[in-house]
Amino acid sequence: MYTLTPRCHLQPVRRSPPPCQAATTTTTTTTTSPPPPSLSVSSRAAADRDELRSTWPQRAWTLAGTAAILSSLSTSASLVASGSSSPAEPLAAALAAYSLADLATGVYHWFVDNYGDASTPLFGSQIAAFQGHHRHPSTITFRDPCNNLHALARAAALALPPVDAALSGSTSSSAAAAAHAFVGAFTACVVLSQQFHAWAHEKRRRLPPGVEALQDAGVLVSRTQHAAHHRQPYSTNYCIVSGMWNGLLDRYKVFEALEMVVYFRTGIRPRSWDETDASWKEDTGVEASAAATAAATTGGNDALLQTAGISSD
Repeated sequence: MYTLTPRCHLQPVRRSPPPCQAATTTTTTTTTSPPPPSLSVSSRAAADRDELRSTWPQRAWTLAGTAAILSSLSTSASLVASGSSSPAEPLAAALAAYSLADLATGVYHWFVDNYGDASTPLFGSQIAAFQGHHRHPSTITFRDPCNNLHALARAAALALPPVDAALSGSTSSSAAAAAHAFVGAFTACVVLSQQFHAWAHEKRRRLPPGVEALQDAGVLVSRTQHAAHHRQPYSTNYCIVSGMWNGLLDRYKVFEALEMVVYFRTGIRPRSWDETDASWKEDTGVEASAAATAAATTGGNDALLQTAGISSD
């Protein structure tokens, strides 16, 4: 098989700017044309407020996804209530789903953080959103819940009904109860992972009652654990449901091994091996200071929306 060369032996690569950016840089060094007009901080903050609010289609998809999850879980519960299955099997299945959902979010988070870009088919918008999140991590705490969850809820609304139908028609009642519990709990955890992620960035005083206790108990991913992911090169603590898998995956360098396999197979380097691009680093400079000034003058948190508003559509 392949000999895994430690990634520290591979020289970091500085990614060159896109052609349009390079052309812009060259032009600005040879000409002295006046800069284009730009929006004021307050105008951009107002635009961001609209972008972070929930729309009616987003609410509809979130409701549809919630209904699909509840349908799956209620099917399991009805089978238990009818005596077709003992409660132990669905409960064990739900706990297994909770654990595996944490692992699944970690694998997906690792993938979109390290491979592809905004033009990647199917995953492009998610890749751009996650990279934008690294630059403006607190923006997620200002999103309305349906704005934050609708994309995953839409996937649940479309995928769960046929899966539930297949499970009901192809398994015994006892196995069906456990299968429905697993599918429903797994999907619920994945959909809600974005809300758990938002709470991992939230200030203690703004957390809903009980959330801080769940974070401290390890039921939900904690702010301390997830903060480690937002330190360069953003290559650890990818899991965002409970974070229970983070220690194991990081201790045994599982993602680093996967990165080596991908590199030897395809020649594609993950972003975490290269020098971090400025557009991926957290914005702590002039723009962030301007937003803070706007917050002080307008007297509200809405002006702290990290002027680069990331669309979740």
